[in-house]
Amino acid sequence: MEAALNDIIRQSVAENMAERVGPNLSPYRHFTREEWARLRADTPLTLTIDDLKRLQSINDPISLEEVIAIYLPLSRLLALYVAATQGLFKATQRFLGADDGKVPYIIGVAGSVAVGKSTTARVLQALLSRWPNTPKVELITTDGFLLPNAELEREDLMDRKGFPESYDTNRLLRFLSDVKAGRGHVEAPVYSHLTYDMVPDEAVSVDRPDILIVEGVNVLLPSRLPRDGKETPFVSDFFDFSVYLHADEDQLEKWYVSRFMRLRSTAFRDPRSYFRKYADIPDEDAEATARSIWKRINLRNLHENILPTRARASLVLTKGSSHRIEEVALRKL
Repeated sequence: MEAALNDIIRQSVAENMAERVGPNLSPYRHFTREEWARLRADTPLTLTIDDLKRLQSINDPISLEEVIAIYLPLSRLLALYVAATQGLFKATQRFLGADDGKVPYIIGVAGSVAVGKSTTARVLQALLSRWPNTPKVELITTDGFLLPNAELEREDLMDRKGFPESYDTNRLLRFLSDVKAGRGHVEAPVYSHLTYDMVPDEAVSVDRPDILIVEGVNVLLPSRLPRDGKETPFVSDFFDFSVYLHADEDQLEKWYVSRFMRLRSTAFRDPRSYFRKYADIPDEDAEATARSIWKRINLRNLHENILPTRARASLVLTKGSSHRIEEVALRKL
């Protein structure tokens, strides 16, 4: 009885607070799909069906209509933001009497496993590279900064892969710092989703792009503050803009399981695949395995680390059951 009474009191307090705060104090402007689509104006469509087929990830359908309604307005907005930032940079250089060269505009793309971050990042890369002031757009994923499996196993972290402690955060911060400083040929490590591990002695080079897109589940997560008073940068400190892809948990689980089952007949059949053992087990066992992995690892990571960062994003794209983006929230300036 006492517990029930406490629940009622807490609910009443929460409702009163919501009434006092009100929706107008939100840091975001909210748009329906139709409202957002009208912001495209005369932005031309520069992608084809064949382009989209190359850009989309497994089990993450995207149509030209989605590009027109969601990504063309977003590319137009980002082109405006980048141009304004480039102008501010030049003005600051004149003020300082400096000549440090250009500094890349960095965009973070965050969200849960299976929400479609990779497709979003690649579509943005393709669209933004077609704007005249940003012809060079590069993309990296934070998977490359995961610790090697051998180290994760040694530290008993394999079931925490994708959690903050499974990354070489210092290496990621050094990489972003060097890119933001305008240094050329900054190297990022490479990750293989086939072997589920780092690729030894292989790297990609990022060489002074106009825009760098950084995609990863935890890119908006604040660092744990030290107790010795030392400064600790966040990964997102290097971002000029950030996008968070959101969907209901039930949909995320459904998409994850569907992707897992589909991979059993494709990538999992490769002898080099880390998940080769799941290719030939019965369907019901494979589905149970996928749901177990989702609940033990990905859902926990979503609750503990990913979802709490949604409010830190510049833009939140909310997906419906068919992968269509149904709502857009843009942070107010």
